[in-house]
Amino acid sequence: MTDPIRLSKRLAEQIGCSRREAELYIEGGWVSVDGHIIEAPYFKVGEQHIELLPGATATEQPPVTLLLHKPAGQPTAAEPADVLKQLAEAGHWSGDSSRQAPRERHYARQTALLPLEQDISGLVIFSQQREVIRKLADPRDMLEQEYIVEVAGEPEEGGLALLGKGIGHRGRVLPKAKASWQNETRLRVVLKNPQAGDLRQLCEAIGLEMLNCKRIRIGRLSMAKLPVGEWRFLGEHERF
Repeated sequence: MTDPIRLSKRLAEQIGCSRREAELYIEGGWVSVDGHIIEAPYFKVGEQHIELLPGATATEQPPVTLLLHKPAGQPTAAEPADVLKQLAEAGHWSGDSSRQAPRERHYARQTALLPLEQDISGLVIFSQQREVIRKLADPRDMLEQEYIVEVAGEPEEGGLALLGKGIGHRGRVLPKAKASWQNETRLRVVLKNPQAGDLRQLCEAIGLEMLNCKRIRIGRLSMAKLPVGEWRFLGEHERF
């Protein structure tokens, strides 16, 4: 018996490639250990059977952006370990049109962008891509966000028009919002850079009670048919 060593080192020795090439094979999901795919180059192995799968390529895995339909009652993860756990526990949507297969590295080093409050459901963005992080985190480039808000009560006359002018409530001026009725109990609300509590206070300011709320769009990107509790890759040609 030999002491356990890193899988990347064992693979490099076995097939005669560089350590970096071995890491790329492993991260790409091309290496099995006793019949199980292992994607961590640092995984320790001893006398197990190591196999490089047919068709393997030692290519760099590009950074990705993931779109999650967050359920109400679940906080948006912020710390790296929590982000990894939240994405790993969510299901990859079977209707995702991306050709990519989910890998462990897609969950790592993700930045949560434009997080939602715990009681609000809807579209949440996690990204490893610098250009996406810069765009969504830049306070000068505030994208429209669209919400569907279920409400109770009777609004004051002309209340929706007041929201578009920047209404005052509880000692502060709330962000301007374009609001229209989707049906008798649901509002469509569009605004930029809402802060925690803004949507609830916008409703209160015109005599309504917010019952629940869902974000369905950020910039040009719609959540569309993404099921609750599942995620998909940002498409190659999709833009915010």
